[in-house]
Amino acid sequence: MLPTRTSSSPARTSAPRRDDAPSAPRSAAPGQDAGNGDGNRHARRFGLPVATALVMGNIIGGGIFLLPASVAPFGTVSLVAFAVLTVGAIALALTFGRLARRDPRTGGPYVYARESFGDFAGFLAAWSYWITTWVSNAALAVAAVGYLTVLLPAVGDHRWSLCAAALVLQWLPALANFAGTRWVGAVQLVSTVLKFVPLLLVAVGGLFFFDADNLGPFNASGRSTVGAVSAAAAILLFSYLGVESAAVSAGDVADPRRNVGRATVIGTAGAALVYLLGTLAVFGTVAHDRLVDSSAPFSDAVNAMVGGTWGGWAVAVAALVSMTGCLNGWTLLSAQTPYAAARDGLFPARFAHRRRGVPVFGVAVTVVLSSLLTVYNYASHSARIFEVLVLITTFTATVPYLLATAAQLRHLVAGRHDQVDRVRLLRDVTVASVAAGFSLWLVAGSGYAAVYQGTLFLFAGVLVYAVTAARRRH
Repeated sequence: MLPTRTSSSPARTSAPRRDDAPSAPRSAAPGQDAGNGDGNRHARRFGLPVATALVMGNIIGGGIFLLPASVAPFGTVSLVAFAVLTVGAIALALTFGRLARRDPRTGGPYVYARESFGDFAGFLAAWSYWITTWVSNAALAVAAVGYLTVLLPAVGDHRWSLCAAALVLQWLPALANFAGTRWVGAVQLVSTVLKFVPLLLVAVGGLFFFDADNLGPFNASGRSTVGAVSAAAAILLFSYLGVESAAVSAGDVADPRRNVGRATVIGTAGAALVYLLGTLAVFGTVAHDRLVDSSAPFSDAVNAMVGGTWGGWAVAVAALVSMTGCLNGWTLLSAQTPYAAARDGLFPARFAHRRRGVPVFGVAVTVVLSSLLTVYNYASHSARIFEVLVLITTFTATVPYLLATAAQLRHLVAGRHDQVDRVRLLRDVTVASVAAGFSLWLVAGSGYAAVYQGTLFLFAGVLVYAVTAARRRH
């Protein structure tokens, strides 16, 4: 596979490479010897169970374990936001499933945007998604540290100890990724199974301890109801990031035309059910004024249910396993999109280097950047580190989401309608339109600060694209 190409026009002048399509033989990636038995032993395609676990594992990660406390200041109106958000997430899942069925290559939103709108749109999708992944890793590590302090209270005595713990939690999954996709899949499957124990305990058992007096006011934000729903949804979107996971790693999924869509829809629907029940149970078992300041809301919920602290410790352990597994999956995803873009000459060629099935350079750069962001946020003495990082990822994630849904709408509108089922066409257009409108709504709800910081990240990418395009022409 060549990491660069010779075309200098903004749109491609040749047919796209289909190296990741199931009908084409998988050739060696740059830097990987196709005959290397060690590389083949550690690179393995995911089946439907592991692909579904990848989606659910990346969706149900650190977000759900901390987000009930993050949206508590808005009041129970955030439950309405969760319900609306679920509809949009399912629409996105269905859209990604249809896109992956038509183009099952590694890269997900990047592939769809470039196929439909040319190189710059593809680069913008890849760049913004890459930003989303490593900023998300920093946010997940911050969330995980909150549960680590339940087990080791001394960690929370100093900001430097909190920062050090967050860095360790980011580097351990990176080491698992360096070991190869075989280990990534194993860690993902085990952590996904283990994380459901505390979530189901709270989601189902918490309903038996539900007390409406704990809910607090319906709208405690001081905004209008619509404004409160939008603002809460912008934070809650972080809990649904990962809906595109199977599409991004389509080249590593067995029978991707069939399994990517199924894994995406099944994983998203399952995560949505757990989310809604779990958040409702936490709201009903932990008093509102206490929930607002909680750093481990699920541990607090279990302690309120069973009394004492042993239940909270058990949940904290499971939460740490869950978040580590989520960091494991997100670390892989963070390198997949730059890998696909680098093979097309839109990212530096080093990102196309793979070893044992993993784009190792992309993993290394991602973990370094997320570590630097973690250090910066702890050094800034911000009281709401998690929320700041979450809102930035909300904005940057909507860019590839919008481009992907626009690609689907373009395909549906420009296709030959005399040879398709009109009912299916209308259904697909409706789903894609809901997904696009949902993404635009989230941009509005991110807030001025997140849009400002996210735009700076995007503009920095324009400069990178200019340099890369100039080198490609030369």
